[in-house]
Amino acid sequence: MTTPAYRDPSRPVDERVEDLLSRMTLEEKAGQLFHTMLTMNPDGTVAEEGPFLRYGTTELVRDRQLTHFNLLGQGSPRAMARWANRMQELAADTRLGIPVTLSTDPRHAFTDNPGASFNSGAFSAWPEPLGLAAIGDAELVERFADTVRREYLAVGFRVALHPQIDLATEPRWSRQSGTFGSSAQAGGELAAAYVRGLQGPGLGPDSVAAMVKHFPGGGPQKDGEDPHFPHGKEQVYPGGMRDYHLAPFKAAIDAGCSQIMPYYGQPVGTDWEEVGFGFNKDVLTGLLRERLGFDGIICTDWGLLTDAEIMGEPAEARAWGVEHLTVAERAAKALDAGTDQFGGEQCPEVIVELVRSGRISEERVDVSVRRLLREKFVLGLFENPYVDPDRAEETVGAPEFTALGEAAQRRSLTVLTNHDLLPLAGRPNLYVQGVSEREAAAYGNVVADPADADVAVLRLRTPYEQRSGTFESFFHAGSLAFPDDELKEILRLLQAVPTLVCVNLERPAVLPEIAEQAAALVADYGASDAALLDVAFGRARAEGRLPFELPRSMAAVAASRPDVPNDTEDPVFPYGHGVDLHRAGSAEQE
Repeated sequence: MTTPAYRDPSRPVDERVEDLLSRMTLEEKAGQLFHTMLTMNPDGTVAEEGPFLRYGTTELVRDRQLTHFNLLGQGSPRAMARWANRMQELAADTRLGIPVTLSTDPRHAFTDNPGASFNSGAFSAWPEPLGLAAIGDAELVERFADTVRREYLAVGFRVALHPQIDLATEPRWSRQSGTFGSSAQAGGELAAAYVRGLQGPGLGPDSVAAMVKHFPGGGPQKDGEDPHFPHGKEQVYPGGMRDYHLAPFKAAIDAGCSQIMPYYGQPVGTDWEEVGFGFNKDVLTGLLRERLGFDGIICTDWGLLTDAEIMGEPAEARAWGVEHLTVAERAAKALDAGTDQFGGEQCPEVIVELVRSGRISEERVDVSVRRLLREKFVLGLFENPYVDPDRAEETVGAPEFTALGEAAQRRSLTVLTNHDLLPLAGRPNLYVQGVSEREAAAYGNVVADPADADVAVLRLRTPYEQRSGTFESFFHAGSLAFPDDELKEILRLLQAVPTLVCVNLERPAVLPEIAEQAAALVADYGASDAALLDVAFGRARAEGRLPFELPRSMAAVAASRPDVPNDTEDPVFPYGHGVDLHRAGSAEQE
């Protein structure tokens, strides 16, 4: 039997793509346009039921012809590798044997939000991207992304649903921890480094494809609400700084990013059509394709077409501005706009019906399928889709990667104030809150009463407003100020004993009273207790500088413009602030 041309690795990639495309049925083509979520069983077997699954895994692959999947949840490296291999076995058993492409949200930091990222689990633990921005070292970001690449390849992930290169210009927005802060210049430099680390000098068999998000920049959300939810769908530009938010995407495109994800947001008050970006021809074709010259894959954010149930609660499709359209009409509008693939959806029959009804031509479907198939060939999935579970165990969380992540955690810490407290010496009596007593015992004598302490160490998180929905509760939004009762307790401790306060900045925090009364104030963006204590005792150097400003009040936040960086009046600490404990005479520096 003659080997099909698409199976012959000696042939040019584009020739292989065309040969495969010519053999595909409309149903097989339609399946390529969907990139949906899957879970796996703890032992690495495929799951036939579970969260987000309308259909079992086997049905999605064999009957509905899907070949792009986003794995939700954690697992051991061996189990994840076994799952990846089983997915490839399922795909190999289909008529054309098109291998699956497996993707993941970020897995290398501390945030655990099923709609955005997972904590590191078995993978090496690094600071959030905000922490990498605080260090500001593009070479380190490239090395980080190369580590991600190596760990992902070991378990079979070939697409990273990151980096997130939005700009943190609206202080209340819940997604800032995944960004590189408020600076477009820094964001562009780090975005390009991230893409290079994931993909290498060019996309190939050793690459993980970067799906850069969220075009055209998801930061300027009205009132800081997130467009995962209807009350956060509006994106506004009162400062007229649309192009500022494009700068990181230009850098990522120049670096060769393979894919781009538009956000949910619906632009309001611009010359763009007031529909979500996944449906927006002005943005996807006019801006991204034509003005910026991007010819890679455009994949929508998850859940634009169909209503769903998330964590047992109803969730309407994020079809902002086109809520009145049917599912088929939404899909047609997105394809007309320039979308290639639908994230988080699994309804290929809709595409089949659109083509058969004449609403969408099969040639238009072919344009997107070509892009999607081409990436599979370039990544080498047709030649080598399987991974080695033993190698996965050796690679994921390897000592080399773990050490790099731990060093980055320490470097990212940002000393905001130091009133002759740091570095600590000897073995002082330590009172700790929000810090592991067991960890602290390696540095000092842990006491139960602040009155018996020489020093207190207090770890805090950025304040937020608790939201009622289970899924929405993971998106920390609303006020950045500490509630009055909590603030009084904090200040009582600061007045009782010299206190090192460390605040985790997943967003800017409003903390003028804490900044004034703490003996030392440090910001972290994802760091272990050991990392903080190493810095506090002078065993490691904190190099971080604020990747955004810290506002003085919520009134100043409300008065700022969402698209303008560092726009609050009289901030407590400006963008780029940080104290160097290793400089002579640096007890307090502004």
